[in-house]
Formats: sequence, structure tokens, C-alpha cells
Amino acid sequence: MPVLNEEHYIAAAVASVLAQDGLDEREILLVLGASTDRTDEVVAGLAALHAEIRVLHNPQNAISQSMNIGIAEARFPVVIRVDAHSVLPDGYAATAVRSLRAAGAVNLGGRMHAEGRTPYEQAVAWGYNSPGGLGGAVYHTGGEAGPAESAYLGVFDRAAVLAIGGFDETLSRGEDWDLNRRLMARGGLVWFEPALDVVYRPRSSVKALAKQFHASGRWRGEIIRRLGGRVPLRYFVPPALLAALVAGAAMVVAGAVAGGAVGIVLAALGALPYVVYPAWVAITALRADVPTAVRVRLLGVLPTMHLSWGVGCAAGILMPSRGHNAFAGR
Repeated sequence: MPVLNEEHYIAAAVASVLAQDGLDEREILLVLGASTDRTDEVVAGLAALHAEIRVLHNPQNAISQSMNIGIAEARFPVVIRVDAHSVLPDGYAATAVRSLRAAGAVNLGGRMHAEGRTPYEQAVAWGYNSPGGLGGAVYHTGGEAGPAESAYLGVFDRAAVLAIGGFDETLSRGEDWDLNRRLMARGGLVWFEPALDVVYRPRSSVKALAKQFHASGRWRGEIIRRLGGRVPLRYFVPPALLAALVAGAAMVVAGAVAGGAVGIVLAALGALPYVVYPAWVAITALRADVPTAVRVRLLGVLPTMHLSWGVGCAAGILMPSRGHNAFAGR
């Protein structure tokens, strides 16, 4: 479990791991980043109470580095990744290991089932779980068991991950998608198992949500730039929306300058994205099967997701990240 600034969530996440049964042997590796809250103190208390917890350290913070540290230190052939924001259901670990072996897969994951506690968190959760928010990936929306392009969290064959050099440490986000891409390039099978349904606690404020999605978009943009666009089509939707809005604004300005009939046409065309997108957001929120308070918040949550991702993605495509020359599998 990579852990950074999770004082409010880490205890529940670890408790859900401790509650797992059906395994012959296990250990719990908590890889701590340089937290600025009380996370380290909470983890120290947990480790003092439970001998099976081992605490490792990653001062660089990146999840990809934390995962590599944990996988390198792991003593068993199967490694189960857990997010500090998640709560594993009963039987998750035993089901995961059994399904991994039955499918002959090198990585397996289930559904990231976002659940919020406040109306705002519930709106964010709806966005996570819906094609209208995060797209149509099976690990967000659910589906039948079968091969997948990536896996939420991940239940890994340790030897297969080590054989491809582990996670690409030059990626701070999207590292899981990239790992699975390289596993499949080596002939490995990545599997979706719907029996694994993991509760995920979404961000609780506009600022936190915008920051998360900007960072996710930034690194998806980096992946797009490195791979020359050989990525799922849904990655391009938020930056395409951003481009349409920017182009629309430019056309409105051009229309005002041009004047006359040409100016009217340009301004009308430029205004279309500012009519169509808000209308789509309103219709999507109206049709969502959620309480009214959540539906109202969706009017702000969906644009925050889409535009933060779009801005970040554009930056990732246009501006290379430092240290990207070590990109694995290019």
C-alpha cells in the first residue's frame, strides 16, 4: 500500500486488509511517502499493534516508486496492491488469488466502486462510476469477467512484474496502465474480475478534485506524447473539449472584429461549444439517478473533472516531464 497524507483514511484501509482471511500466509507492506500530516504517526501505531505490518519508506513520494519498493521487498509470489483511500470487501484477497490462478493472468483487478458520504463526494463518486465522468473503462463501470486493458489496484504475479522491470518510475500517474501495456506486450494476460468490488472514497472538495484530475490528465498527456497517441480514445475527449472551447472563444472574438454577416456566422459557430457542453452537463445531471442535492452538485463536478483533466492533458502533451528518458518499453 503506497501511503502519502492519508491520516483520515489509512486506518480504515489497513483494517480492511487485516480482516482478509483464506490465505495461508501474508504480510502487509506500507510504503510511506514524505507525508506532512499525521499519517506516519497513525501508521506507527498500527505497526505496533500488528506484527504482520512492515513499514517501508519512499521519500520521493511517487506511487510507481513505492510500488517497486514494495514488490522488490515482498516475500510471496503474489502481490496485492491496496489504495489507502480504498476499503477491501471481505474475501477480496482469497478471491483475487484464486481468480488470478484460474485465469492464468499476470495481473487482475476488479471494480473501483466509488462511494461518497457527503452530497459533494456522492456527486464525485457518480462521476467516477459513470461513462459521463471518467469514461467507459470496465473497472469504473463494471462488466463481465474477461481480458482488460488495465486493472484497478492490481493483483500481480510478482515474477512477471519483475521480468519487465516493474513500474516506470518516470510516471507519477497512469503508471498502472503503462505497466499493463508492457505486461500484455510480453504475452501476459490482464483480467477483470467483477467479483472484486472495492469501495473507493472520492475527493471531498473542488480544490482537491481539480488537483487530482489535473495531475491525472497531465500524466495521461505525457503517455500520449511518448506513445504517439497509441492510447484509448477516451483519453482524448477532455483535451478535445478544451480545444473546442478555446477555438470557440477565438471565433467569437474574430466574429466581433469582422462584423457583418461573416462576423455573425463566426460568433454563432464559436458559441456552439458554450451551448452544447453546458446543455449536455445539465441533461446528464438531470438524468442521474441520485438525490437532488447530488444532482445539483454534478453541474459543477463534471466540468471540474473534464476541464481539469483537459488542461493537464494538454500540458502533458506539449511539455515533456523531467526524467522521461528512462521510459520503459518504448
